[in-house]
Amino acid sequence: MDKTLALYDKLNRAGVRFYHWDLDDQQAATIELDGRYAIFMDFDNIHTSAEERVVVAHEGGHVATGATHRVSSPYDLVAKHEYKADKWAIEQLVPARELDAAVAKGCTDLYSLAEHFDVTVPFMEKAVSLHTHGNLSTRLNF
Repeated sequence: MDKTLALYDKLNRAGVRFYHWDLDDQQAATIELDGRYAIFMDFDNIHTSAEERVVVAHEGGHVATGATHRVSSPYDLVAKHEYKADKWAIEQLVPARELDAAVAKGCTDLYSLAEHFDVTVPFMEKAVSLHTHGNLSTRLNF
């Protein structure tokens, strides 16, 4: 099964509901109410299958880690939750062993790796940073 469909299925079986919603300039948002989750996606702002895959995985990361917050939360809490969601998404889409295998097969630059995993280049940068340096700080590593 395609990884994107597998993520939709996994989240749906966990009780997550998906909705198409106009979110202005955002691609998606996850809302939690009494332990139940809904993911709102604006497909007008999602232009490629790679973007969709990354968005679903990231929002799934919010659900899987419970990393949701109020809109008025302080920046440091929001950043912590975004970090957790990204890390979970990377573990789902670019596991270390699969990254190692892709590099061994000759995918050695960010663009070919992103294409291989059908993710965006910025997401691939985070994945490589996590697996190589143990953090998501692409600014320090690229």
